[in-house]
Amino acid sequence: MNGRVIALAGGVGGAKLALGLSRVLAPGALTVIANTGDDFTHLGLAISPDIDTLTYTLAGLADPLQGWGRRGETWAFMTALQQLGGETWFRLGDQDLALHVERTHRLVAGESLSAVTERVRQRLGVATAIVPMTDDTVRTRLRTDEGWLDFQDYFVRRRCVPCVHEIAYHGAENARPAEALRQSLADETLRAVVICPSNPLLSIAPILAMPGVRAALAGCTAPVIAVSPLIGGQAVKGPTAKLMRELGKEVGVGGIARCYAGLIDALLIDAGDRPAGPAQEIEWIDAPLLMSTIEDREHLAVAVLAAADRLSRRAG
Repeated sequence: MNGRVIALAGGVGGAKLALGLSRVLAPGALTVIANTGDDFTHLGLAISPDIDTLTYTLAGLADPLQGWGRRGETWAFMTALQQLGGETWFRLGDQDLALHVERTHRLVAGESLSAVTERVRQRLGVATAIVPMTDDTVRTRLRTDEGWLDFQDYFVRRRCVPCVHEIAYHGAENARPAEALRQSLADETLRAVVICPSNPLLSIAPILAMPGVRAALAGCTAPVIAVSPLIGGQAVKGPTAKLMRELGKEVGVGGIARCYAGLIDALLIDAGDRPAGPAQEIEWIDAPLLMSTIEDREHLAVAVLAAADRLSRRAG
């Protein structure tokens, strides 16, 4: 089945599925909307972690062990910075540093984040469109036992240790969603919307917090398929389960489904995570969610598209 697919993504899990989708879809059929709530300024540089993880992954440049950063990275800059007594809690590799310097230079010159991301995508030979969720400033902040923390302070500097009581997406209420996102959700020929197995509270919620996005997603004519980031009630990577527990949410696929209540038609889950009790107003679809190899990512992408196509035919 042909047609465009739009994926909402952030983090390593989102990038893995985005790669799988890009490999099984026709060239140019996929657009990935990247979370920018994690963006911040560090050492005077504009850092966009989720955009960069997606870009490196789709370019075949990502570190295969970490899943983020560049393969074959060196760390001379960080070593010299440490000798000078500089801040080294957020590690910037020498190759990665070049991207941040170039992005900052172009943003200061007046280019938009979308334009910079598009230029980098082309320079690195990525065929898939990578679109920041907005060119406006949105920043994820967390109210913890240590007070309000910026996302990177919580996630990297404090390694997700503080207990979280509230999450806010500062600036989201006034942010203009990316034009590609608005147009795609209104496109009657759209094949599917995929919510990648990214943290629903940190990676997907900032996208949904922008004006009109939830309504557009709920009214979308294409099937909306989400993939659970949990396997056996635990996240493969990141603090999803910890955050859900601390915020009083059900830790499991039921809790993930409630994060997307009224928005999704189906949730792909690990077979061992199928909940007991009455079915919700969505389909639970068993699928192998662990993406250890490139074949795993392709198989999951095929399962996502098969679910979307089946639901699309049923609706028709």
